[in-house]
Amino acid sequence: MLAGCDSDASAQHTASAIVAKTVSGSHVLKIKSYSHTKGLGLGGILSDTFRVGGHCCRIVYYPDGCRSDCADWVSIGLLFVETHASHINARIKFSLLDHGGKPVPLYTTETHTVTTLSTRQEPLVSARFIERKTLESSYLKGDCFTVRCDVTITSGIRTEDTTKQSVVVPLSDIHQHLGQLLLTGKGTDVTFEVGRETFAAHRCVLAARSPVFMAELFGPMKENTATSIRIDDLEPSVFQAFLYFVYNDSLPDIDKGEEILMAQHLLVAADRYDLKRLKLICEDILCNSIDTETAAATLALAEQHGCCGLKDECFKFLTTPGKNLKLVMTSDNFQHLWSVSPSVLKELLAKLDAINGLQVI
Repeated sequence: MLAGCDSDASAQHTASAIVAKTVSGSHVLKIKSYSHTKGLGLGGILSDTFRVGGHCCRIVYYPDGCRSDCADWVSIGLLFVETHASHINARIKFSLLDHGGKPVPLYTTETHTVTTLSTRQEPLVSARFIERKTLESSYLKGDCFTVRCDVTITSGIRTEDTTKQSVVVPLSDIHQHLGQLLLTGKGTDVTFEVGRETFAAHRCVLAARSPVFMAELFGPMKENTATSIRIDDLEPSVFQAFLYFVYNDSLPDIDKGEEILMAQHLLVAADRYDLKRLKLICEDILCNSIDTETAAATLALAEQHGCCGLKDECFKFLTTPGKNLKLVMTSDNFQHLWSVSPSVLKELLAKLDAINGLQVI
């Protein structure tokens, strides 16, 4: 020890900070004369360039899919064509816009993990963005459709040691953790008896996601102390899909043949528990599934649960010139609609009267 120095004098206290910087931007791409873009093969068509922060980007449109196994789909990608950073971390969201310019929830895709990009990489692509037959039957207007790309880029002031390790701020993956919590069943404190099946869940998660669950589980109701709750008006498969959405904020994989029926039941559950995003997703699925067999039942559902957009789509289908209404009126669902909601039929007849000048008794 050196003379005149004590042990405390040799202690060093240091501190540092890593500051993440986030910039966001969006670009709207309108595809005109869509029918003339088909048949180009697997190649992509580039949009004009746009900038997010100091990074130059282009949307890549693949009318025939980006891979051979996506030939019946439209693919959308994002390419970084110029950036001064060696690595950037980006979150990309592609949204199909409806005729009013609003994102269609069912056709909005988003990366949920940190992706390290450089100018040497291929585009980030949503390979199965939307099936061509769905796009052509429901979302084209004047042979055009519109896509929006939202980009959020996170960079930071990095500290490096001799091994050249860098520190970045990761994007949120809370939905993955909550989904794993439901999957493992750890820490559950309430169960639901649905049919002959039992589902375990977490009170706090349910209450955070639904104001109805908040009132039932923590308010002055009998369920706030119950550890087991009976639900009699939902099928087990529907409640399982409902719980999956509560934890993951997305729907589980559903067989194509069961999608419409599941959407109908989930819409009822979403309305009951006030999950607005789930309700809109179900409305969107049903809007794209209206035909002569489903129109009456869908209209009854829309009227009962206050789904104005879905109701308007049913009216549009039923008032379209042709045989739609005549075929629907012969179905059992139409007779049921007449008995449970005569007011909505009067509204329909008034629209027909206004369109065609008909007098209906």
